[in-house]
Amino acid sequence: MTEDTLPRAIKVLPAGGWVERTARDTVTLDFDDRFRRRRRYVGAQGLAFLLDLEEAVALRDGDGLLLEAGGVVLVRAAPEPLVEISAETPERLARLAWHLGNRHLPTEIRADTLLIRDDHVIVAMLRGLGALVQQVQAPFNPEGGAYGEHNRHHDHAHGHGHSHDHGHDHHHDHSGAHSHDHEH
Repeated sequence: MTEDTLPRAIKVLPAGGWVERTARDTVTLDFDDRFRRRRRYVGAQGLAFLLDLEEAVALRDGDGLLLEAGGVVLVRAAPEPLVEISAETPERLARLAWHLGNRHLPTEIRADTLLIRDDHVIVAMLRGLGALVQQVQAPFNPEGGAYGEHNRHHDHAHGHGHSHDHGHDHHHDHSGAHSHDHEH
């Protein structure tokens, strides 16, 4: 089948807003593959289809993809290698979350832990700040963040013409040295 003849998934049905047991098939995807606008997928039972949305959307575990010709494909979040971060006190955990947010790192916030993608430089920094870290395999559902769900990679430069004060007389500027065209 060519892309032109594949069934098209044209709408996302939010988790809880439809009946999962009615799904025609299931796709289990990591976070990157759950953040697309247009892509070909094949479900666990062999249903090939084309995701064809107006704009990229971060799909969540339990979401449904409505097929244009009828039927729904269930989205499952695949476990992936992550780092679970905890701290001795809620205040210290909040401080660690601030450091991750200050670096625009995609972070999943839970009641008493944080989850990030494994990055040895960041893990070393967190340990230096007193974090307790451990490798885990889990689905990744980071917060949307100030720049929206498209901000998934920590090496992403914004070009918004602002600078950050990192304390200790350390500053860096994002005034466009590395501009990035956003698709809005």
